[in-house]
Amino acid sequence: MLSRLRTLNSIKRESIVVDLLAKSSVFSPIFARLGRAPALDESTKSSRFFCDFQQSILSQSVLDIGAGRDPVVNHAQVFDQQHGDANHISQFVQQRFDCVYSSHCLEHMMNPQRALLEWWKLVKPGGYLFFIVPDEDLYEQGEFPSRFNSDHKHTFTISKKKSWSPVSHNLMDLVKVLPEAELRLMAVNDHGYDRGLQKHGPVRSAAFEKFLNRQILSLEKRGYHAFSAAFKRGLQTKLLVDQTQYDALAQIEVILQKRLDAVL
Repeated sequence: MLSRLRTLNSIKRESIVVDLLAKSSVFSPIFARLGRAPALDESTKSSRFFCDFQQSILSQSVLDIGAGRDPVVNHAQVFDQQHGDANHISQFVQQRFDCVYSSHCLEHMMNPQRALLEWWKLVKPGGYLFFIVPDEDLYEQGEFPSRFNSDHKHTFTISKKKSWSPVSHNLMDLVKVLPEAELRLMAVNDHGYDRGLQKHGPVRSAAFEKFLNRQILSLEKRGYHAFSAAFKRGLQTKLLVDQTQYDALAQIEVILQKRLDAVL
């Protein structure tokens, strides 16, 4: 009985906090946006916006590196951690493909340049290498190590003279290492991204924000996930926001074609 009363009192306190936040000028917009769609898997999310060209190069044989349970197309051959090391993929895969595809995997590789050279070996002459990486300004937002994914080893940008990131790679320079390659597409895709929530650089957490973090943990333990999401969105108005947790994209898409006369 005593335990039940403690639980009820705890729920009452949390309800009061949530009610106060919902009525505040800072947090009320966050509660209003709770109906926003949760994130899809990355390839599923990205593929909704592929143009005809992108769809066409995925219509033949495809190797999807790092696909997990979300291959970009149903007929793709998946290569993931259980199949070997994508840093040295040619040691595990001898077949060549019309398209080698990878979404949000290159940033986890030990050496992106060497990894791309390895992936390039598996592309047929006339075929394509299609990869997607986070945009460092939209995703990491001036902070590294990445606040949102501690396994990120690198950040990426397009043709920027100077980057804030100590591990930044200029993609225009990076793809030049691939022999007999022709660049077909390199573009930022920020569909659904709210630049009004974008920050840059580390943001220190105040005492109230630390209190909210404790409330988030408490609410999640009790199964109050909707309230927990509201608290997180509230924190995100003050701190860096991972908008890709929802339906936004914050990435760079690159497509290279191997020349038909390429030497195998």
